[in-house]
Amino acid sequence: MGRSAFASTTGILGALMPLATPFLASGSITTTGLVVALASASTIVDASPFSTNGALVVANAPEPLRSDTYRNLLRWGAGVCAFAPGAAWLAFVVI
Repeated sequence: MGRSAFASTTGILGALMPLATPFLASGSITTTGLVVALASASTIVDASPFSTNGALVVANAPEPLRSDTYRNLLRWGAGVCAFAPGAAWLAFVVI
C-alpha cells in the first residue's frame, strides 16, 4: 500500500489506482476493498511533517512552537505507520 508521508493524498491515489489494476483483474479483491485500502493508506499520514498538510501546519506554527510542532507531527507519523496497518486490518477485514 502507498503512504503519503512524502506526497499529497491526491498524488498518491492518482499514482496507485493504475498500479492496482492487476489486483482487480485477478479477482482476489473487490473494487470497494481496494479503494478503501488505498484511500485509508494514503490519507492516514497526512499529518506527517513531510506531507503537504503537515508541512503547512509546521510552517504556520508560531516560531517558538515550530520545532515542537515538527517533532510532534513526526511522532504522530511514525506512530501511524507502526499501528495503522493493524488497526485498518481489524476495522476493514476482521470486523
